[in-house]
Amino acid sequence: MSDAAGDTRTESDALGTIEVPADRLWGAQTQRALTHFAVGTDRMPIEVIRAYAVVKLAAARVNVRDGRLPEELGALIERACQEVLNGTLDDEFPIGVFQSGSGTPTNMNVNEVIANRANVLAGGALGAKEPVHPNDHVNMAQSTNDTFPTAMHVAAVDAVTRDLLPALGALREALDAKARAWADVVKIGRTHLQDATPITVGQELSGHVAQLDDAIADVRGGLDGVLRLAIGGTAVGTGLNAPASFGADVSAEIAARTGHPFVPAPNPFAALASIDDIVRLSARLRSLSAALFKLANDMRWLGSGPRAGLGELHLPANEPGSSIMPGKVNPTQAEVLLQVCVAVTGLDTTVHLAGSEGNLQLNVFRPVAIDAVLRAVRLLADATGTFRAHLVEGLEIDRVQLERNVERSVMLVTALTPTIGYDKAAAIAHLAVAEDLPLRDAALASGHISAADFDRIVVPRDLTTPGRPDEA
Repeated sequence: MSDAAGDTRTESDALGTIEVPADRLWGAQTQRALTHFAVGTDRMPIEVIRAYAVVKLAAARVNVRDGRLPEELGALIERACQEVLNGTLDDEFPIGVFQSGSGTPTNMNVNEVIANRANVLAGGALGAKEPVHPNDHVNMAQSTNDTFPTAMHVAAVDAVTRDLLPALGALREALDAKARAWADVVKIGRTHLQDATPITVGQELSGHVAQLDDAIADVRGGLDGVLRLAIGGTAVGTGLNAPASFGADVSAEIAARTGHPFVPAPNPFAALASIDDIVRLSARLRSLSAALFKLANDMRWLGSGPRAGLGELHLPANEPGSSIMPGKVNPTQAEVLLQVCVAVTGLDTTVHLAGSEGNLQLNVFRPVAIDAVLRAVRLLADATGTFRAHLVEGLEIDRVQLERNVERSVMLVTALTPTIGYDKAAAIAHLAVAEDLPLRDAALASGHISAADFDRIVVPRDLTTPGRPDEA
């Protein structure tokens, strides 16, 4: 019932009655959660809510098909679930991340909203729990303990495949295009941030492309375990109150709905007691962040300058870089990606700790774990996309600087080692540095090599391929 002013209605649950805003679709348990879990400002990710709608829709279909749920009630539940999926009911899911570790408040929030919306569609009243009941019908043959991990997995797979993998693929292609365009441009290599033997710009970038290929394959492989769903395990993994085929049937419905090959977890006890599959996926996101960190860091080193740095790359000027130094431009896209990688590392620590906890038949750190994973996916997808669009695609090389660095390099002396030996080559290098001489002048002054042999052996482009240059 509603109060006289029409601002609230009275709803009830196992603990008694509570006032709920009159115009809201949620019910008593959601309202209690809003009172008791007022921690922070982060709501349960909407990706989890929509994944939950997929789970509830699939469960309703299976329950109708098997004769447990009247067809007309199943149809009402499906209509309400579709509205959740369409995003029209987003404001009805206000519960935060930090709640009961099983996710019961979120499961009941979803059950109550779907039931109330279904009842309104049927011409009923909010809070009446008829003809559709949140527990008896929307939650039929289910528990929070198997539906929340199922929704976690559906949300994670969807986010990775829809957002992250395409963003990584686009970055990979953009880098590969630059690598192919500059395949023959010779530059000086660097190890320990010191001059090393020559390499081409294309070869240098190809290393980053290969790292991304490995990282993409690694992340994609991390989805294998997440495609296994806990649904059907109900409260502790035994499947109490659910038919033996329920997990397989609902998993098949979810697979058909999403286009992803979801299957029931082979051991429901592990699926409820652990979040190992999410932990492993998170670890792969952290590994990806390591590869992206190196890429971003290398870009800002090679683009440092413009006068007192390496200056081999020209990074796009996206915005003024200083409020006090006129004309300054900073590698902001690299800095954003670096910060995201640092954040992802911290988020993975959260997931790791969450995975190591949880006692006996249930891990009760699920909400914070899925929030961390989805946040990591979102940050990596967004930052990768902006890094590609606002840095990589506009990247240019400074050919003059590259040539100057190669000409002045002392480490070209490495090519002479097979001919004159390491010690004599080292003496030439030290002489060139001490006297600030071109390497050729120092080599000829040493008397260890003739001009003809030096010019035949020390050809920078030839030093970027395998083999002994003195045998060319």
